[in-house]
Amino acid sequence: MSLREQARAWLAENLTGEFAGARGLGGPGREHEGHELRLAWERHLGKAGWTCLAWPERYGGRAASLEDQVAFHEEYARADAPARVGHIGEGLVGPTILEFGTEEQRARFLPPIQRGEELWCQGYSEPDAGSDLAAVRTRAHLEGGRWVVTGQKVWTSLAHLADWCFVLCRTEPGSQRHRGLSYLLVPMRQPGVEVRPIVQMTGTSEFNEVFFDGAVTAAGDILGEPGDGWRVAMATLGHERGASTLGQQIGFRRELDRVIETARRTGAVSDPVLRDRLVRAWLELEIMRLNALRALRPDPGPEASIGKLYWSEWHRRLGELAQAVQGRAGLVARDGELDDLQRLYLFSRADTIYAGSSEIQRNIIAERTLGLPRQ
Repeated sequence: MSLREQARAWLAENLTGEFAGARGLGGPGREHEGHELRLAWERHLGKAGWTCLAWPERYGGRAASLEDQVAFHEEYARADAPARVGHIGEGLVGPTILEFGTEEQRARFLPPIQRGEELWCQGYSEPDAGSDLAAVRTRAHLEGGRWVVTGQKVWTSLAHLADWCFVLCRTEPGSQRHRGLSYLLVPMRQPGVEVRPIVQMTGTSEFNEVFFDGAVTAAGDILGEPGDGWRVAMATLGHERGASTLGQQIGFRRELDRVIETARRTGAVSDPVLRDRLVRAWLELEIMRLNALRALRPDPGPEASIGKLYWSEWHRRLGELAQAVQGRAGLVARDGELDDLQRLYLFSRADTIYAGSSEIQRNIIAERTLGLPRQ
């Protein structure tokens, strides 16, 4: 039996009973939904060996091929399984620890991620260092065998739920831009860490501000050498564009189907301009999948920015299309609650900003993929 068949059978058998109500919960703009149930599901997945498939077996993975990883993520999305609460640990910091961590760090941090016991968040962006990440000001210094961290991060997804944060900070006084940065692993549940939720247009708060005021972490909780944080941080961003994007596209297909169904119900499909936009959205989603398959490789390079730029721009247009096919009804929240298409429109406005803005993605593609002169 192929891994795809195994995954399909396991999901059908296990998304029942106490987990039947987890179907469809969570995701962008909806991370507040059923967190405790989804956390229990994460641990159930880990116990059954369905997390961290690409990792070596000695760390709880299956050393799965890219083809098998894609198969799992697609079957997971088709089963309408809940959005993963451990995806930042599994997809970002976990592979980075595998690449840059010591054996001691791997033994300490990887098993709890695989088992769903420790959740992570990403400490990159700051008020004056979002797209220009090299401008980070959060600083850390060694004192008494510990790193002491002071500064502010913003737009930190799920920081209010996280146990740990990987923090890009400046550890060499007087350093500028890419030099003098380090990549620290910092526990979130300590007196020196304050998390303030940011209320979004959707009324939810999955992004946060994080303030470090003398927060501490052990001297050994650093990936790579002091001052080498930029290289480590860029590797993390490369891992972000992995096989899971194929599962994401199954979710996009479901959203597009809902938009088409709404267009038929409202009669908007008879409008030739809207019908053309619906057909174009379908075609572009097919192109998205083909490009994602073409770009998949174990060590994604700057070409991965093509995928991020494409899907975020497409998804934002889909949100606009969702509002257009609803007509005036899309402007009103019934009983103060947003429906799925309204939430799609509002949250997709952020797609072209978070995880690397479209402007920065275009610069990366131009300079690092096409070899054009730097601005």
